[in-house]
Amino acid sequence: MTNNLQKNIILFLLAALFISGCAGAPVRESLPTYSLNGTTYLSLVGLCDSRKIDFEYDTFTRTARLSKAGHRVSVMAGDSLVLVDGNPLHLRNPVDIYQGVLVVPYKFKEQVVDVLFKETALPSRRSIAAPRIRKIVIDAGHGGVDPGAIGKAGLREKNVTLDIAKRLYNLLRSAGYNVVMTRSADVFVPLARRVDMTNDSGADLFISIHANANRVRSLSGFEVYYISGGANDYRRALSAAEKETLNLGRDCISRPSLNLRTILWDMIYSDNRAQSLELAGDICHSIDRNLNIRVIGVKAANFYVLKGASMPSLLVEIGFLSNPSEERMIKNGSYRQQVASAIAEAVEDYAKDNNFTEACN
Repeated sequence: MTNNLQKNIILFLLAALFISGCAGAPVRESLPTYSLNGTTYLSLVGLCDSRKIDFEYDTFTRTARLSKAGHRVSVMAGDSLVLVDGNPLHLRNPVDIYQGVLVVPYKFKEQVVDVLFKETALPSRRSIAAPRIRKIVIDAGHGGVDPGAIGKAGLREKNVTLDIAKRLYNLLRSAGYNVVMTRSADVFVPLARRVDMTNDSGADLFISIHANANRVRSLSGFEVYYISGGANDYRRALSAAEKETLNLGRDCISRPSLNLRTILWDMIYSDNRAQSLELAGDICHSIDRNLNIRVIGVKAANFYVLKGASMPSLLVEIGFLSNPSEERMIKNGSYRQQVASAIAEAVEDYAKDNNFTEACN
């Protein structure tokens, strides 16, 4: 995690505290409400219609994007993380789907809509600047004594992931990125070692390559995982605060307390999860544009390598080796190159959106 991001997060924390004390009274309007597990929810479409907010829905990520007057808000069904002008905000209750309708907790209206679409607004991502994308870790799943999934025709996941990882490595290196591989040969690397290598590298992105398998051989498709909102971010943050160093620089707080360090790491993890979701969506759309394969979409999970990484992280499942048709396709070198190219294209699209001038230089 870059020093600039850590310092910018402090600025955002202070700005958020200021805004929370300056918000005016909530706007009252007649909208149907729903009660889910004791919490009051509103139809997001209805809320957008009442405020004349533009609304779009992405089926791959199950993400709704709201925009008006230069501001953008993104919410994902089943997740409590909200992106407000690119900045992560946690709701107490998740966005949900009720009787086929995308609904948001009433607090979303009060904390986001009533604030953002009035005079006072949260600072945009450009004011707190995400880290520039310079270094990327590529993790080829399994290896050595761990073959991973094995297809009916004998194709081994460890060989597939290493081949695609090498192709992706070459593409990203050619594009000018500093790229690190957790393994570049058929060797076994424990998960904990992969996480340590990734965090010690100072990388800006982590992408783990895998191939899927299921007892139901008809299952097929491409999917991307990011760290679940069910992960205990506070516990992760406390552990990081106790073990990791925050190099904030002399112009920021020199010796932050354990409590402040925990808050900062919690915000870093929240920001990482938000950026991971953004990149996951970019990868799914790139695969859909470039390959003739079913795209299942984006899912959340608590995979060890995702939970342990201290930067935006994804686990990509490039297809099902248990599906005979997909196994034949994955065995083809041309298909593997297409997969690597589509992922590289998505990374470049994502990097272009994040490689703007950093604040607090």
